Amino acid sequence: MEIILLVVVGYITLGVLFAIPFALWGAKKIDPMAREGTWCFKVLLVPGSALFWPFLLKRWLNATAPPEEWSRHRRSRSENESL
Repeated sequence: MEIILLVVVGYITLGVLFAIPFALWGAKKIDPMAREGTWCFKVLLVPGSALFWPFLLKRWLNATAPPEEWSRHRRSRSENESL
């Protein structure tokens, strides 16, 4: 039981240590809309980025933009534009 607690505490600690720099600098690199984010937005990023820090770290290091949505609506719109 102590091992599980240590793993959880370690994960949360690493998450919080990651979340603050990510909210200040990293979110801008992986999401262009985050560039205009206010300080309130950045504060709101901290809990979520602390929880999902391994995925966000990978995206930040690769500097990849979010995947473009390709829904039925967008497909039909692009088909109509090509006509």
